[in-house]
Amino acid sequence: MHAILAEYFSGQWSQGQLRPILLPSLTTLLNADRKVPPQPLWFTGEIANLRKLHELPYHLAHAGKWEELHKSVLGSLDWLCCKTLQCGVSCVIQDLSLCTDLTDCPEIQMLKETFLLLKPSLDFSDGNVDPSLLVTEIFARLQGLADLYPSMIGQLCSQCVDWFSSCTDPVLVPKCSFFQAPGGPLKSTLTGFTKGVKAVVLCSKRELLVAGSEDGLIIVWSLSHLQTLHTLSGHTAGVLSLKMVDKTNNCLSTALDGTLRKWCLLSGQQLFCITDAVSVQTHTPAHVHLIEEKKIIITNPSSLVKAWHLDTAEPLYEVTAGVCSVLGVVGDAIACICSEGVLCFYDTSTGMQNSQTPLPCSAGHHNITCSLTLTKYAKILIAFGEGRLHSVWSHGIESVVDLPTPALFLRTSEDEKLLFAGCDRTLCVFLVTLTSMQKVLNLHHDASVLCAVSSSEGSEIITSAQDRIIRVWSVTTGALLDWIGVMDSAVSTLAVHQRTIISASVIANQLKVWQLDYNTKHRSKSFIPAYCPLVVLSKDGDTVFYVKEGNKTEVFTWSCSEGLQTDSMDVSSEVCCMELAQQKHLLFCGLRTGTILIYPLDFALETLCLPPPESLPTVRSMAISPREDRMAVAYEDAVCLFEITARDSFPCVDGPFERYSLCLLHSPISAMALLSDCRLLYGTFGGEVVIYDFKSATAAELDHHGAAITCITMSNWDAQALIGSQDCVQKLWNLSPVLLNHTMEYKGFYFEGVLCAVFSINDKYVFTGSLDKTIKVWDVSSGCLLYIQYVYSPVIKMMPHKDGFVAMSQHGSFIKEGFQCPDTLKPGYNPLRNFQAHYRVTSREKSLNAPHTMINELPDYNPAQFNFIGIGLMKTKSSNTCVLL
Repeated sequence: MHAILAEYFSGQWSQGQLRPILLPSLTTLLNADRKVPPQPLWFTGEIANLRKLHELPYHLAHAGKWEELHKSVLGSLDWLCCKTLQCGVSCVIQDLSLCTDLTDCPEIQMLKETFLLLKPSLDFSDGNVDPSLLVTEIFARLQGLADLYPSMIGQLCSQCVDWFSSCTDPVLVPKCSFFQAPGGPLKSTLTGFTKGVKAVVLCSKRELLVAGSEDGLIIVWSLSHLQTLHTLSGHTAGVLSLKMVDKTNNCLSTALDGTLRKWCLLSGQQLFCITDAVSVQTHTPAHVHLIEEKKIIITNPSSLVKAWHLDTAEPLYEVTAGVCSVLGVVGDAIACICSEGVLCFYDTSTGMQNSQTPLPCSAGHHNITCSLTLTKYAKILIAFGEGRLHSVWSHGIESVVDLPTPALFLRTSEDEKLLFAGCDRTLCVFLVTLTSMQKVLNLHHDASVLCAVSSSEGSEIITSAQDRIIRVWSVTTGALLDWIGVMDSAVSTLAVHQRTIISASVIANQLKVWQLDYNTKHRSKSFIPAYCPLVVLSKDGDTVFYVKEGNKTEVFTWSCSEGLQTDSMDVSSEVCCMELAQQKHLLFCGLRTGTILIYPLDFALETLCLPPPESLPTVRSMAISPREDRMAVAYEDAVCLFEITARDSFPCVDGPFERYSLCLLHSPISAMALLSDCRLLYGTFGGEVVIYDFKSATAAELDHHGAAITCITMSNWDAQALIGSQDCVQKLWNLSPVLLNHTMEYKGFYFEGVLCAVFSINDKYVFTGSLDKTIKVWDVSSGCLLYIQYVYSPVIKMMPHKDGFVAMSQHGSFIKEGFQCPDTLKPGYNPLRNFQAHYRVTSREKSLNAPHTMINELPDYNPAQFNFIGIGLMKTKSSNTCVLL
C-alpha cells in the first residue's frame, strides 16, 4: 500500500505495470495505462503541492524506498526549501525523525541535526523564511562534511553551489563551514522564553526537562525528542527555584511573586498555589525544602519557617522565632540560622526546637557564602567568607576544611561521593565519606567558576566559567578532556542526562543542549579561543594572531588552513593593541607600559622594540599607512609618527619624527587610520572625529558621533573611509577633498553598533560586522544596504579577500565568504526581508563642489520610525544640500 501511494504522489503509475480498463458500456477490456495526475512540487509560483509534501516522505519511508527518499526528498534542496517555506521547519524535522526511527542512516541523522540547529533562526523570522537564509544555513553547516558523506550531504552541497550561482539577488556565499555543524557537540537550542533562565531541573526517569525563566514562565520539554510538552504560566514574576517531586509526576516552583506552586508535568495543570510562601529577597540561600517521605514542604518567608502538606497545601506548623534562613533538612531536623547568630534545629514533624549550637564564625550568618545539604550522610556543609568549609549535623559541627578562597557555590555528584566547591578560578574536588572530606583535585580555569556537575557515569566533571566556556575534565587525572561550547553569556546552570548536557544562563533566553559523545571529525577546526580581546588577520586570511581573554601577556599564532595553533610569543606586559604590516610581515604589539614590540614574521627569533615615552603612557591605538612606510601610535597624551624602513634587508622602525599633543580634556583615541599623505584620521571614545595633517600641523574636526568610535576603515585605494560607532550611525567620507558622501543609519531589534569594517578589493562594497551578530553589505557609490546575513556571533575583525572577505567572530569562528551582486537590482528588492529593522541613507549631491562636512537632517529624526523603502514618499521637493535615497 505504501509503495503504491508513494508512486502515486511521485506522479508514477502503480508499480510501473499496465492495467486493463473495463468500461461499463463496453464488454471488452482495454489494455491501456490508466493515467495519474502530475505531482509537481509547485502548482504555481505561490501554490505548493501540500499533499505531496506531507504524504510522500511517510509512504516512501514505510515502503522501504530509501534510495528514492534520499534522492528526491531528503537529498533535494528544492524539496527541503519548499517544505520549509510552506510547512515550517518543524515539519521537516518530523520527516527526518520518522526516517531516523526506521533506519540507522548517519546522513539522515546529520540532516536532522542540521535542521534542529537552524530552527531557532528560522523561528525568529516569524515564519517569513527567505530561500537565501535557508540555503546559507544548510551550506554553512554541511560544507565541511561533504567529503565524509558524499551520497546525500555532498549532493546537497552541490545543489547549494548551483543555487548560489543562479541567484539573481545580492547574496553572501559561504566559502567554508563557519556555523555549528551537525554531529558536533551542540545538539539543539531550546527557545520559548523572553528573559534569562533562572532554574533548570531534570527528571531522568521520565526524560523530562523543566526550566523556569525571569519572565515567570516554566516550560517542559521531552529530552528524547527535544520538543515542548507544556508551557506553565501562572507566576507573575521571575521564577526563583524548581524542585522535582521524585515519586510523582509533579514539580514545585517558587517565584518573585512570593508564591509556591505545584504542577503536574504530564497534564501541564497547576495543582495548587500558596501565596506569601517564600521570601522574594534574591539573596535567600534556599527557597523551598522538600521532605517527600513525610509529604512536607518547608519554606522560609520573612524570618519564619512554615510547613505545608505536599498533597493538599494545608499549613502544618509555623516557627516564629527569629530565623534568618533555612539551610536544609538533616535527618529529622530542620537546620536554621537564627538572628542570635546560632545554628538551631527544629523537628520536621512538629516544628519544636531540638537543639542549638553557636556558629563557628563571629561574623554570623552574614559571613556565609553558600551551603549544601548532603542527604546521604545527613549533614549540611556551610562555607564562610574567610575560606573555611564546615560540616554540620544535628548534634553540632563535625569537621572543618580549608579552601583557597571563599566558596561561591557547593555541589555534589548524583551519588554524593564527590563534592565540588567553586573558589574563584579554581574548582576544588573533594572525596566525601561518612566521616571525612579529602581534597583530590584542583581544576584551574581562566576565569571564575560558576557551576560544576558530574556526568551520569561519574567519570567526567563538567564546569562553566565566567569566560563563557564549558569544560570537560577527567575525574581520575584532572586533565582537561575537551571544551564543548561557547555561549553569548556565562552559563549559570548545568544539568546532565546520560551523555547530554543542558546549559542555561540568567542573561540568555535560550537553553543549549550538548552531547558529550560526538565524532571529532564533525567538529569545525576553523576556530580560535572565544572572546579574544585582540585579533589581527593576515591579508590572505591564512594566519590569525590573537591574545586570550585570561592571558594578555602572550600572543598566539593560529593557522586557518591547518586549524592548528602554530606558535606563541611571550610579552613582557599586557598587550593593549595589535597591528599587522601585511606586505612587510611585521606584527606590532602596543603594551600597557607604552612599549611597542615588533615581531618580524620572516625572522622568527628576532624582536624589535620602540621604547615608551618618559611618562610610560598606555598605547591606545596604532595605524599603518597603506604603503607601510609610516606608522602612527596613539598614547594617552599624544600621537607620534614613526617611519618603517629597512637596513641590510632587515626591517627597522625609526622615530618618532612628528608628535601631535592631545589636550588634557581630550577623550582617549579609540580608532584611527593613517593616510599616504601623512594625514591621520582618528576617532575617540567620546564620539569626536578629527583629521590631523602632520605636514602642516593642522587639525580639523569632522562630524561628531553620539557614541564611541569603534572603527575607521580606509578603502584599498586610499580614497574613502568608513567611520563606525557604537550607535546606529556610520558615515562614509571622501578623503580628497574631505567630503561626507553618505550617512547610513540602521535601527534594528538589537543594539547595532559597528565593530569592524572592510572594503571589497575593488572598493565597490563595504562589509561591516555589528553587535547584532550580522554582517551587512553596503554599496559604496550609493550608500544603499544590499544584504544582511546573521552569523550567530559579532564579527570583530575583517580583511578583504578575492571576491569577498575573511573574518573572525567573537566566538572564535573563521568566516570566509564571497559576495555576488547583479549590476541592477530587481524592482522592490528589500534587503530587510528577513529582519525587523529600518535604515536610512543620507547622501550629498555629487555635483556640489563645496566642501560640506555636515548634512542637514530631518527634524526630530528617529530611525525606528522610518523604513528606507518609504523615505522617497516623504520628500516633496528636491534639496540643494542633500539627496534622500
